[in-house]
Amino acid sequence: MELEKLANGNHHERSTEKIILEDGFDGVENIAAERDEFIPHSPDGKKQSQFTDFVGKTSFGMSVFNLSNAIMGSGILGLAFAMSNTGIVLFLFLLTFIAILSAYSIHLLLTSAGVVGNRAYEQLGNRAFGQPGKVLAGVVITIHNIGAMSSYLFIVKYELPLVIQAFLGKDTSPGVWYLEGNYLIIIVSLCVILPLALMRQLGYLGYTSGFSLTCMVFFLISVIYKKYNIPCPLETSAPDYHNFTTPPSTEEEACEAKLFTINQQTAYTIPILAFAFVCHPEVLPIYTELRNPTKKRMQNVANISILAMFVMYLLTAVFGYLTFYGQVEAELLHTYSKAGDDTLVLCVRLAVLVAVILTVPVVLFPIRRAVLQLLFPDKPFHWARHICIAIVLLFIVNLLVIFVPNIRDIFGIIGATSAPSLIFILPGIFYLRIVPVTVEPLKSRPKIQAACFAALGFAFMVMSLSFIVLDWVSGESRSGGGH
Repeated sequence: MELEKLANGNHHERSTEKIILEDGFDGVENIAAERDEFIPHSPDGKKQSQFTDFVGKTSFGMSVFNLSNAIMGSGILGLAFAMSNTGIVLFLFLLTFIAILSAYSIHLLLTSAGVVGNRAYEQLGNRAFGQPGKVLAGVVITIHNIGAMSSYLFIVKYELPLVIQAFLGKDTSPGVWYLEGNYLIIIVSLCVILPLALMRQLGYLGYTSGFSLTCMVFFLISVIYKKYNIPCPLETSAPDYHNFTTPPSTEEEACEAKLFTINQQTAYTIPILAFAFVCHPEVLPIYTELRNPTKKRMQNVANISILAMFVMYLLTAVFGYLTFYGQVEAELLHTYSKAGDDTLVLCVRLAVLVAVILTVPVVLFPIRRAVLQLLFPDKPFHWARHICIAIVLLFIVNLLVIFVPNIRDIFGIIGATSAPSLIFILPGIFYLRIVPVTVEPLKSRPKIQAACFAALGFAFMVMSLSFIVLDWVSGESRSGGGH
């Protein structure tokens, strides 16, 4: 159906433009209509870009690398443990269901951006709820991505000293400065992360994102290889049955794959899987820099990225689980250490560290954009502002990682509130508010789907917060996963 629409709601200064929205998940504007809407004609007959402040130059492939790298997080190390608490069949069902929901969430974001004519998450909030909506979107993105950056640097803080010591030999004195995690994260932040974060456009990080993904592919290949080289149960120690709800009676049962499992940890794995595809703060910045941008083209970028990560997640979980079964720990690399460190495991640790380090600059870009949208919405690009924001953000994250001894509960709250907000709640309510009722009535199928989607996000938030509160009350140490 068609809506005769005045751009930005101005009835006197803009000419009438058309938006074409089709019902259902696959509803996209056709390319001609989209270009007509967002590149209106100037008086001299030439098209003027109103959609973004510069012409996107990032290729389709580089955009896929960047979005895939944004999706890929440290949570992949905990997926084998999640499978051990759900069983193969239930895990496959949940992972497929959540991947589809993530693609649908991006569809809602792109559709809302198409109606508004702006590809900034904060501007969608502004269009939906005014300044409070803009501030809410910016704050949620900032908090969530600072939490993600901190989780990545925590991995660097605790894993990099072990890798360096392994390369130098076990006789190395543990008190030397280059084995101190706090010094190492500062060095990594200054020498690697900051230069990459100073890139003007996110698209330039496509090469580092591609290398980061290559490191994770090496990790996956190593997990598959180790499946056929590590005996079950582990020969280096007696079988450890503490992960089982009911300890197995025989070694054969201990090394038996479960297709469907329900135990006290099962509910805790659902948020881990739900948050494994969080990439929504990066979607619109990547869309902005995409060459020849259309909604259909960006949706294809998202679908390919989600599919690629789905395959990597599934293979890592399956082969990691089939290697250790009920003995798998919440962090897969730690489980391999139980089987004995060798050169391959050391290389895998190094590859994961490289992948994590190269992901931090990609996560930083949406925070800087949110800060610019909130504090300097009408200011043109300026290098001094661009650099200062990056330095301040890295300084804050380093302080968190260095001085907060136990950050698990803090980031548990952040993850339980910001992640479902970014995946479910905000895209759903933005779609309900932004897409006009004359195009899609409130009782139309797309609007009902969006409302149910937002309600699902609230349910995830309540469930996750309930788990955290139960942890605090019971005093038990639950295993969790980061993005």
